[in-house]
Amino acid sequence: MLYYLFRLLGEWGVPGSHLWSYISFRSLLALIFALIISAWFGEKFIKFMKRRNISETQRDASIDPYGVNKVGVPSMGGIIIIVAILVPCLLLGRLRNIYMILMLVSTVWLGCVGFLDDYIKIFKKKKDGLPGKFKLLGQMGLGLIVGLTLYLSPDAVIRENIKVQTGDAVAQVVHKEESVKSTKTTIPFVKNNNLDYAEVMSFMGKYKEQAGWVLFVIMTILVIASVSNGANLNDGMDGMAAGNSAIICVALGILAYVSSHIQYASYLNIMYIPGSEELVIFICAMVGALIGFLWYNAYPAQIFMGDTGSLTIGGLIAVLAIIIHKELLIPVLCGIFLFESLSVILQVEYFKFFKKRGQCRRIFKRTPIHDAFRTLPEQMVPDCQYLLGNWPRGAWHESKITVRFWITTIILAAITIITLKVR
Repeated sequence: MLYYLFRLLGEWGVPGSHLWSYISFRSLLALIFALIISAWFGEKFIKFMKRRNISETQRDASIDPYGVNKVGVPSMGGIIIIVAILVPCLLLGRLRNIYMILMLVSTVWLGCVGFLDDYIKIFKKKKDGLPGKFKLLGQMGLGLIVGLTLYLSPDAVIRENIKVQTGDAVAQVVHKEESVKSTKTTIPFVKNNNLDYAEVMSFMGKYKEQAGWVLFVIMTILVIASVSNGANLNDGMDGMAAGNSAIICVALGILAYVSSHIQYASYLNIMYIPGSEELVIFICAMVGALIGFLWYNAYPAQIFMGDTGSLTIGGLIAVLAIIIHKELLIPVLCGIFLFESLSVILQVEYFKFFKKRGQCRRIFKRTPIHDAFRTLPEQMVPDCQYLLGNWPRGAWHESKITVRFWITTIILAAITIITLKVR
C-alpha cells in the first residue's frame, strides 16, 4: 500500500519518494518492520495467552535430562510470525505482483492449517491434533494452487540462460530476449545448470510439454508437503526451528535476488526470473519475523510457535524455492529438515520390521534426531536393542543442540549457494 502511495507522490515530484522504487530500501524496511512488530506484538500475545491459560500440556521434564519443566508455556506463537510477515508485505510490497500474491495466499493458507491443528490440541485436548491426512490434504491443496498458478499465470515466466561463443572462443552466458513459460529448474553439479521436466517426460512424445507441467505440479506438491512436515519435526527445542528457518531464508533471499537481477543471473549461469525481486521483500519480512520471535522463543522459551508456525514457515520456504526454480536445492539447503524426517521414517520402519518378528529394535535413542542428542541411557526403552544406542555419548544441553544445528544449517546454506558455481 505504501509502495503505491509513494509512487503516486513521486509522480507529483515529492522529494525522497523515489526511494520506494528500490528493492534494497523496501526489503530492509520490511525486515525492520517485521522485527519490531514481532517483538512488540509478541509481548502482547504472550500476556494474552497466559491470562487465559492457553498452553500445550504434553511438554514436561520427562524428555529432558536436565529436568526443565515446560508445562504452562503458551503455544500458537506462529500467529506472531504470520502477523509480522503479512503487515510489512501488505505495506511495502507490490500487491499486483503474482509472486507476492502467491506468498501471501500461502501464508494465510498454511497458517489456517496449522492453527486448526493447534486449536484441536489445546482446546479439544486431543494430543495428536488435526489428523495427519487432513494436514497432508491442506499441504497438497496449496501445492496444487501454487503449481497451477505458475503454469497458468502469464506473469510467471523466465528468460532462459544460454551460452554463446565470443570471438576469442570464450563462452559467455546470456539470456534470451523473450520471456517464456518454462518447466526448467536449476540443478546443481550439472554443466548447463538446468533440468527440464518436459525432457524428463520426453517418452510422452508430442505431449511432453503438458506432461512436464504435470510432473512440475506433482513435484511442487511433494516439496511443499516434505519441507512443511520437516520444519514441523524440527520444532522440538527452544529456538530450533525459528533459527534454522531464518538462516535458510537468508540463503533463499540471496538466490531470489540474483535470480531477479539479469547481470548476476548471467554471472551465475542461472535463469532470469522477471518480477521475482518482490520475493526479497517477503523473505526479509520473514527473516525479521523469525528473529523477533526468537526474542521470546530462545531458551528458555516464553512461547512455542506450535504447528501454526512450523507448518507455515516450512511450507513458505518450499514455495519460495519453487517460485525461483531452485526446488532441487532443497535437500541441501534444508538438510536439517530432511535429516529430521528421515530419522523418524527410518526409526518407525525399522521398529515395525522387527516388531513383526517379536523383537524390540530401534536405530536411534529417540527421534526426531535432535532428541537423540539429549537422551541419557536410563531414558531409553528397557530390553530394546539400539543400533546407534551409544551415539551420541551422554546428553547435551538443549541450548547447545540448538546452536550446533544452527551452525550446521549455516554450512548447508553456504554449500547451497556454492553449488551454483560448482558444475
